[in-house]
Amino acid sequence: MEKLEALFDHIAARVNVNLKPMGIDVRPLLKNAIPRERHLLYYAFYALTEDHPISFKFVNSNLAGSYFLGKTQVDRSVLYKSDVRGDELKQKGDVVEFNGVKTKLFYDEVIRIINSYLVKTLIHNHSKNPQIPEVFRILNTVAMHYSNIHGTTTEGAYLGAFSTVDLSVLHNCVIGDFSYVQAGDLSRITIEPGRVWLRANGLFEFNYLYPEGVVEQYVKLDENGKLSGKFIDYVDDLKEDFVPIYSTATPESIIDIPDSAYVSPYAVIKGTCEIGENALVVQRAHIENSVIGKGANAQENCYIANSIFEGNNVTAHGGKVIWTRNGQNVFVGFNSFVHGTEKNPITIGRDSIVMPHTIIDAEEPIEIPENSAVWGYVTRQADLETQCVNLDELAKATDVTLGNATFKGDGKAFVEAFKHRIDHIREENGAYFDGSDKTRGHAQKTQDACFNILQPFQAGPDAGMYPTMTIGN
Repeated sequence: MEKLEALFDHIAARVNVNLKPMGIDVRPLLKNAIPRERHLLYYAFYALTEDHPISFKFVNSNLAGSYFLGKTQVDRSVLYKSDVRGDELKQKGDVVEFNGVKTKLFYDEVIRIINSYLVKTLIHNHSKNPQIPEVFRILNTVAMHYSNIHGTTTEGAYLGAFSTVDLSVLHNCVIGDFSYVQAGDLSRITIEPGRVWLRANGLFEFNYLYPEGVVEQYVKLDENGKLSGKFIDYVDDLKEDFVPIYSTATPESIIDIPDSAYVSPYAVIKGTCEIGENALVVQRAHIENSVIGKGANAQENCYIANSIFEGNNVTAHGGKVIWTRNGQNVFVGFNSFVHGTEKNPITIGRDSIVMPHTIIDAEEPIEIPENSAVWGYVTRQADLETQCVNLDELAKATDVTLGNATFKGDGKAFVEAFKHRIDHIREENGAYFDGSDKTRGHAQKTQDACFNILQPFQAGPDAGMYPTMTIGN
């Protein structure tokens, strides 16, 4: 495994060059985060469809369990169980707008990953980089377990476990464990663990910081890259369910799926489940004894158990929903943990928003009213007094402090931006499909995907590495 070790050293050196001023050394994290022998066990796979332009290029890379859609180039990178979804790539001739200024693309947009180490990480694309709109870049970046890179360009960044950078451009930044950042262009900044920060310059800013000691109960990454906490315990208890479907190139569905819906062959469907029309369940989602209603979706690394989604629900990447009834149009944000039990179920009223990185860990039955936003750390109904607000009331607000959360700015703009984005997600995922080409989304476009696999060398200095590969269109 000489070349694999050399690749790890190379990536660590490149990242440390950027992050040394921030006081972080990624070498011990990379050395211990993933046992090297696992790189011999997993195969990489990529999907091909008629709706996504093909232009893969893998050079001297470890691609364990990866998934690719759309134009991608990878150069000397480790992508361990990562998803690289180029399903919203812009095309030559498209006109894009940044801050009111329009520009036409000179060529098709590509995803370009260089010297990166992405552990069980999603890379989605809806680029917000006005400087180079044709290139969705990720350079010299380390992202730890179950973190999300979503719609962003990162350059010299470190993402802690279960963290999310969303619609942001990061330069030499450190994002703490279980932090969520959607704050625009950031440079040389450290985000503490457990911070939820949403900012739109000149419009609004939302800030929440978890109480001391809470985040460590759910996610804790030590200085040697060892991960512990309730989140990882929950995921580890279910990881064996994925073994059978990743043991074959063409897993078969075990339930009836409507013609307008899509369930990835690399998702787990367990127990008694029901999938509605226009629903979408993507790779590495885990669904057990649950109803996924019409137009609802479960995105990458979602875990849904003993729950009912009434319809048009969105569960963003990494969301976990257990013993919960979600009314129509409920949104559950990135890496949120909505954990009810049979004796202490959770009910979320229609049109409500569970903010990204929210923990609802029920010690008694909890009911969230319709048309609400909820955030923070909730274990009892009384906790909602300082961590839940009616969306119509928030839309009228300009300055709010509730518990550890503060909001300043245009409440109406904040609520409308959230609702617009959630509706965009539904539209892109095909929730509103009516049989016409215009309304097709991911649930319809990926139905005919075929999956191809690559296996690593098993011996010699190349052990753990994958062969060089180029695919053109």
